[in-house]
Amino acid sequence: MSLHVLHPRRRFLQRFAKARRGNVAILFALSLPVVAGGLGYGVETSYWFLERHRMQGAADAAAHAGAMEARIGSDYATVKAAAVRAAADNGFTTANGVTVNTPPTSGAAIGNSSAVEVKLATTVDRVFTGIFNAKPVPLSTRAVAKYNSAATACIVALHPTASHAANFSGNTSVALSGCTVMSNSAAADAVNLQGSANLTADCVIAVGGVQTTAAMTLTECDAPVINAAPVADPFKNVEVPTRPAPCLNDNQATLSPGRYCNGMTLKNNKTLLPGDYYIEGDDLKFSANANVTGSGVTFYLAAGRHVDMNANAKAVLSAPTTGPRKGVLFFGDRTTSGTNKFNGTADSTLTGAIYFKNQAVEYLGNFAGIGGCTQVVARTIEWSGSSQINANCSALGMTAIPAMMTVQLTE
Repeated sequence: MSLHVLHPRRRFLQRFAKARRGNVAILFALSLPVVAGGLGYGVETSYWFLERHRMQGAADAAAHAGAMEARIGSDYATVKAAAVRAAADNGFTTANGVTVNTPPTSGAAIGNSSAVEVKLATTVDRVFTGIFNAKPVPLSTRAVAKYNSAATACIVALHPTASHAANFSGNTSVALSGCTVMSNSAAADAVNLQGSANLTADCVIAVGGVQTTAAMTLTECDAPVINAAPVADPFKNVEVPTRPAPCLNDNQATLSPGRYCNGMTLKNNKTLLPGDYYIEGDDLKFSANANVTGSGVTFYLAAGRHVDMNANAKAVLSAPTTGPRKGVLFFGDRTTSGTNKFNGTADSTLTGAIYFKNQAVEYLGNFAGIGGCTQVVARTIEWSGSSQINANCSALGMTAIPAMMTVQLTE
């Protein structure tokens, strides 16, 4: 009888096959990295989701803060600083990961100058999933906020602190149809009505307060709106006309656009051809016997020059309906101070915007524009004439002036 002897390798395999607990242990050990990686992947993807959700909240806050700055006319650097600060306050401290665009460069609000787009971007390191991929995980979010007008204005006083910044006095009777009076002044009497003045408007809005001892009728507001947010200069982006080379004089019956180096004194009958009238050296004066007409014209008052319109002058003037100074009839140098006086006969019409960012306007005449289309935007405004003013003037090249604006997230 022969004895069969197993080969040592076969004996090892038989013993290994019978040792089930050892097999499980080895298989578990071999699969443990895969199981741990799978669990880690689930944990990490949840973390990425939560981190992106947190970033979205920071982006929303940043876009809203930027739009709040944009609505009061702040420059891009200030808008971006506000957005970056808001993102940091909400936990996103990677300042170089904040991109601010106004207007937005993507999405539904692309090109909208009333909107602010904020994009946040960062990376997070991997932990468990580093077994499969060592590269950091990129995360990004985006938000857009824009400001909308809750009212439009025909009269805007830009001074930030003056008493009586918008002042209605004497026997004035002003009726604003579809628009409001707005004052950026924080004074308690930022808007003032006194004497026998009578004002009718949709609303009267002030950053500070409203004081009245005269008649005020509000058709859209129950009471004056006080402690409101200031509004941006609506004409801040209007370009200053290029200074023409030759000097012209005003002693002809028909005048051409160009540079008037010694000011302009308008007497008798004058017809102004369309274009920019660049006034320097002296003021723009409308004499007592003047009868001035012109359509498509803009008067630019350079280097501290002012307007002085006599009470007996007749002026029938309208602004351009197209071009870089569309809707602007009088445009004062933004850097110098002074006072501009607008008087004239009841037959006068000034159709367009009277814009003097850093200067006062005294509106003494009993007239407005065609269909009431006149806007007055100045540092301070004194109104003692009587007139009816209309906000719906887009057909004449004029755009609505936003007031009492709200900010909302849109994307």
